[in-house]
Amino acid sequence: MIRTSGAETGGTLLVWDLELAPGGRVPSSHSHPEQEERFSVVSGQMRFRVGRRRLTAGPGETVTVPPGTVHHFANPGSVPAQVHVETRPALEMDAMLVVGTAMAREQYAEGRKLPRLLELALFLRDYEREVASPYVPAVVRAVTRPIAWLTRWRALDAHYQQLRDRDSATAL
Repeated sequence: MIRTSGAETGGTLLVWDLELAPGGRVPSSHSHPEQEERFSVVSGQMRFRVGRRRLTAGPGETVTVPPGTVHHFANPGSVPAQVHVETRPALEMDAMLVVGTAMAREQYAEGRKLPRLLELALFLRDYEREVASPYVPAVVRAVTRPIAWLTRWRALDAHYQQLRDRDSATAL
C-alpha cells in the first residue's frame, strides 16, 4: 500500500508498505539504478541479499540498499512479514509497483509461470530508471526498447495499457 506518493513529496520520496506471505519473495534479483531503498521490518522476518551480503532482519531492524546494488528479498518465516519501505528519489516507482502488482496478480490467476513477453518488454522499457535486471544478457536488454516501440507502434499494447489505466487510480 502506498502511504506517501512521489507526487506528494515533489519526487523526493515514496513511502509504501509491503506485506509478504510466508515463503513469498520478490520474483528475481534486481537493482534500482538511481534509487536507494530502505526496508524497515515491522513484523515477521525478512531475508535479504544485498550485493554479496546475506542477512535476516526482524521487527525494528532496517536494511538499506544503495542505488545500483543488486538485491533480493524473501519471507523465510511462517507468518506474513510487514515491511515499511522508503524509496529515494521516488521517480515513477509508485506507478511501477501498481503495474507490476497488476501483472503479477493476472499471471498468478491465469496459472502462467512467466509474464507475457510483450508486456514484460513494455514494463522494462517504461520503468528502466526504476528497475534493472542485472542477470539478463545484454542482448536481451538491447532488444527491449525496439520490442516495446514496435509493440506500441503496432498497437499490440492494449492489454498492458488497460492494466496501467485500471490500476493507476488505485494504490496497492
